[in-house]
Amino acid sequence: MRTLIRDVRVFDGERSIATADVVIEGDLIAVVDTGAAHPADVEIDGTGKTLLPGLIDAHTHVFDGSLAEALRHGVTTELDMFCLPPVLARQRRLAAENDDVADLRSAGTLATAPGGHPTQLLAALAGTVLDGLDVTAIDFVSEPAQAPAFVQARLAEGADYLKIVIDDGTVHGADLPMMTPDIAVALANAAHDAGLRVIAHAITASEVRTALDAGVDGLAHVWTDLAPDDPASRHLAERVRAHEIFVVTTLAYFEAISAQHVDTADCARPGSSANAAGALRALRQAGVPLLAGTDATPFAPAHGAGMHRELQLLTEAGLGAEEALAAATSLPARHFGLDDRGRIAPGLRADLVLVEGDPTRDITATGSIADVWRRGVRQAR
Repeated sequence: MRTLIRDVRVFDGERSIATADVVIEGDLIAVVDTGAAHPADVEIDGTGKTLLPGLIDAHTHVFDGSLAEALRHGVTTELDMFCLPPVLARQRRLAAENDDVADLRSAGTLATAPGGHPTQLLAALAGTVLDGLDVTAIDFVSEPAQAPAFVQARLAEGADYLKIVIDDGTVHGADLPMMTPDIAVALANAAHDAGLRVIAHAITASEVRTALDAGVDGLAHVWTDLAPDDPASRHLAERVRAHEIFVVTTLAYFEAISAQHVDTADCARPGSSANAAGALRALRQAGVPLLAGTDATPFAPAHGAGMHRELQLLTEAGLGAEEALAAATSLPARHFGLDDRGRIAPGLRADLVLVEGDPTRDITATGSIADVWRRGVRQAR
């Protein structure tokens, strides 16, 4: 089966092409060209539309129904940052065997201190989306000597990378046990020895410093305890850049938790969306790679739809539209080693989104979805 998308504007993950013909053959992109005849079994008029690589959400939490919902909104790959083992096994099979759901990569069980974040949230979820699973039965790390065994257990789970949590609960209005710096170092070393990337949940400046000292490869969030104009935010961003790591943005998540408080305009409050946007601006100015992620859950932000809100928030915080699109396509693919996707080029996976209008000028056009392909399979709309 060959599908021709004719006379379409293309954002290839890095740059815009004013008009091109794109041919999908099987599960791959076969042609990106102009001015030549391209025989096809199915032809789609791309006039007035833009073809994008399938969106990649670089921070999600997957439950039953999440991957289908993501794909409906053009998110063709989700990078899960914590999934309980029984749920993960089911979702992995679903993504591997079906093309009507988003593809999946996962950290599996995250590393946290006994009783640390997010166990307080898991307890609240018990009996809802967790279907009565014993949320206390996850592995914890209480001393550095446990790090190698913890990492090996994640490999046995099929983890694609390691997620560690460095969080004292301040942003959540709680006082929680927090992973110590020596344990964070031991986990990062064990993961790197096993060939895994390490992503740290750290959402205050001091937590970020601990993550940097541990040698992580990426941060799962921006920090939110520094006011947007605090010089310390700029200094921290420069340190992040010096460590050559990436940061996942999750502005939609901080917007969601800010909405739970009356004092949403209070920039002094840790966790405020204004602080998060300020941190993002400092990181962008420092030249840190920014990856679009939502921290999607079964609640808010929503899988799929949350990514379109994330893109809008990124542009409101100062990113250009093409920068924001790259943050949701080529950049997460590059930094997570997904070399077969995230761009539109011959030989890559045909994970594609066709939208009405031009999101390189108006980012909200990403929500006007005309067609989605996952692994070359056109989705019913």
